[in-house]
Amino acid sequence: MLKPVLQNPWRVLLAINAAVVAGVFIHKILLPPYVPYIHLLVDYHFGFIKRALIGAIVALFTDKVPVWLVFAISGAAWLVTLMLFLRLFQRTFGFSEKTLPLFVLIAGSPYFLKNFMHTLGHFDIYGCVFALMLLLMPASSLLFVAAAALFSIILVLIHHIHLLMYVPTIITIVVIRHYLAHGVTRTNVAFGLVALLCVSALFFAAQFLGTVPIPEADFVAYLKSRMADPSRTSLLQFSYIWYQPLSKEVSDTRAWLPHNILGLPVFALLLWLHTPLWRYFANLIAALANEMHRRLIVAALIGISLAYLIMFAMVFDYSRWMSNWAVCIFLILHAVKVLPASREVPPIPAEDKRTNIFGLVLTLIPRVGIVRPF
Repeated sequence: MLKPVLQNPWRVLLAINAAVVAGVFIHKILLPPYVPYIHLLVDYHFGFIKRALIGAIVALFTDKVPVWLVFAISGAAWLVTLMLFLRLFQRTFGFSEKTLPLFVLIAGSPYFLKNFMHTLGHFDIYGCVFALMLLLMPASSLLFVAAAALFSIILVLIHHIHLLMYVPTIITIVVIRHYLAHGVTRTNVAFGLVALLCVSALFFAAQFLGTVPIPEADFVAYLKSRMADPSRTSLLQFSYIWYQPLSKEVSDTRAWLPHNILGLPVFALLLWLHTPLWRYFANLIAALANEMHRRLIVAALIGISLAYLIMFAMVFDYSRWMSNWAVCIFLILHAVKVLPASREVPPIPAEDKRTNIFGLVLTLIPRVGIVRPF
């Protein structure tokens, strides 16, 4: 009985990952949801302001926001992410013994579902949800481009940093699934450019015109009036982020840089542990039948990475940015797999000892974190 497990331990690693996710969830619900909770309180009561869409939707259903709603909403978003990913993986690769290492390396990565569980209530996961939906939707008409534009607008209204976090990945998915697969015309190019212009304009409006137009004390008083338990004033300590200009965010990031940069070796180690996955992705790109497709994919990966470098310079939640960058790469991998290839790429070997060790280590890492690693 033990010999088959040692030869192909990926089923065991999958079960361990499920247990780790449960442990991360238990740990998460015991922590005060400082930033996630206040986002449920902020709405458009004072006019158009940044980071207010989710709170505005919540305000349609309740005047008083309980703390447990953070975990109910974010937990539902996590489950939707899981279901969409399972459907996408099944459609792209299928579930079998041969694809099990690839599935475990992605689904069990500390960058992905486990870190989304650790960051319950934060806005990152919504970008992943919309990208997964676009990878599953029919892409033959302009309705697909319109849906991508609508999703991007929603993401920017949730938090304008999504313009750098997930909108570049959404653009890449649209290019791969619509423009490369169904051709480029003046109509669809013009439609895409107009959509991109609208999303960009909304970003600048949120960034520079989305400040709350009243004194912070009055703003906090309004948020307190929406709390189910107004005595928990510690949950309002991050109200300043609706007043903080971009220059202050950049200066804070620079101030924390000497301390936070110490995590770079850990980030490098985590990237190295994903080597079998990166090698498989590189082989998929190399196997593409069209040279232009290969160049566009490489250019898109560089563009997505540059967007994250800009985020690194602006806001110091480095562990979150690193994790979401990896998630974007996982999503693009699925998009690339459906492009025409000149040869079949062999799956990640299930019997390779080094790959098995990498899989075990990644399985045992519960999450990456928010600011600093772990």
